[in-house]
Amino acid sequence: MNRRGFLSRTTLAALSAAIGAEVFYGAEIPSGYQLIIEQDPDLFSLYHKDRDMVLLNDRPINIEAKAHLLDDHVTPEQFMFVRNNGKVPGELDAGSWSLLINGESVRQARSFTLEELKEQFTHHTYHLTLECGGNGRSEFDPPAKGNQWTVGAVSCAKWTGVRLRDVLREVGLKEDAVYIGYHAADIHLSGDPRKEVISRGIPIAKALQQETLLAFEMNGKPIPIIHGFPLRLVAGGWPASVSGKWLKGISVRNKVHDGPKMESPSYRVPCRPVAPGTEVSAEDMCIIESMPIKSLITNPRSGAILEAGKNLRIKGHAWAGELEVDKVSYSIDFGATWQDCTLDKPLNRLGWQQFKAIVDFPGKGYFEIWARATDSRGISQPMVLPGWNPKGYLNNACHRIAVKVA
Repeated sequence: MNRRGFLSRTTLAALSAAIGAEVFYGAEIPSGYQLIIEQDPDLFSLYHKDRDMVLLNDRPINIEAKAHLLDDHVTPEQFMFVRNNGKVPGELDAGSWSLLINGESVRQARSFTLEELKEQFTHHTYHLTLECGGNGRSEFDPPAKGNQWTVGAVSCAKWTGVRLRDVLREVGLKEDAVYIGYHAADIHLSGDPRKEVISRGIPIAKALQQETLLAFEMNGKPIPIIHGFPLRLVAGGWPASVSGKWLKGISVRNKVHDGPKMESPSYRVPCRPVAPGTEVSAEDMCIIESMPIKSLITNPRSGAILEAGKNLRIKGHAWAGELEVDKVSYSIDFGATWQDCTLDKPLNRLGWQQFKAIVDFPGKGYFEIWARATDSRGISQPMVLPGWNPKGYLNNACHRIAVKVA
C-alpha cells in the first residue's frame, strides 16, 4: 500500500488537529519528512488477514477471500472477508462498553453493560453464514458501482453471544413493534461525529429468531476488532450489512427502520425484473431479506492440472439464506448433464453445508467444473448471471473452476 503523505503537506495546525495532539518540535520537522503516524499501516498484519486475501479498498477497509481460502468448515479469522462503511472506531474498551435498547416500541428504554449481558442472559453458539449483498458484483454488465467483489465476500464462523430476543423480552416490547435498527460506534469517513455511518435493521420476526445474537465471541475468542469487537449483532442468512459491528444501540421501531443505508437503492433490488441499465425509482425497489441459494467450490483452486487417467476430488460449501440446501450437483460439460454431490447437513440452521464429489474425466484437455445448488423449495442457482439490478446485488450464478487434464 502506498503512503499518502497527505498530512505532511498540510499546515502544522492542521496536522495537530488531525491527530488530536500538539506536535512538539514541529518547527524542527525536515522538509518533506513524513511522520510515522501518517504512514498507512499494513492492514493484513494489523487485522490478522492472510496475504492471499484481496484488498478492494482501504478507505473504508474492504477485503475478500479467494475461493480456495474458504475451504474450512468453520471460517478462521484470517480468511474472513471485511466489509466496512466507515472507519474502525478508536475507543474500544470492553470494560466500559454498554448497549442501549430504546425506540418507539419498547416499554422502557434500558442500558446494559457488556458484563450485564454476559451475566444476566444464557449464552448460545451458532455457526452462521454471513454474505455481503454485493458478493459477485464484479460480473454485472452494465457495471454496478461499489466494491467489485468476486466470490469471496462470504464466511461461516462460530458466533457466541446472547439471544437478542431474550434481551428484548426483558426490556418489553409494545404490540406495534415491527422492526429493529442498530446503532454502532464506527466513524464516518468525513470524521464528523454527528454523522451515523450505517444503521440498518431487520423485521421484528427476524430479530426474535433464536439464532439472532448479540455476539461477543467469534470462533471461541473475543470478536476481532475488524469484525466488531466487543459486541456485534449477528443475523445469519440475510445480507451481512444487517449484522452491525461495534454495537452501541438497538432501536425498536413501529415502522421500517430509516437509518443510513436503509434508503433506496442501498441493499434493495427492483421489485420486478428490469432490463440491464434501467433506472429504477425508489418506490419500485424492495429491501433484500433472505439471501438466495448459492454454492462455492473451494477445492481444488481454479487452474488445477490433473494427470490423465486420475479422478479429482472436489469439495465446497452451499447455503440458502433462511432455507436449507437440498441438493448440490456438478457438471463438466457446460451444464448439459449434472451429477449429484454428497451433501452434509448444516451444523445448525443458517450455517452453510459442505458438499463433496469425485469427478472422472473422459480424456485429456480443458474442462470446467460447474457447481449448482438447489434449496428446500426446489429453486436452483441459475447457470448464467441472474437479473441485473442497479447496485449489483444477489449474484448467485453457478460457481465455476477450470481444470486441465494433461
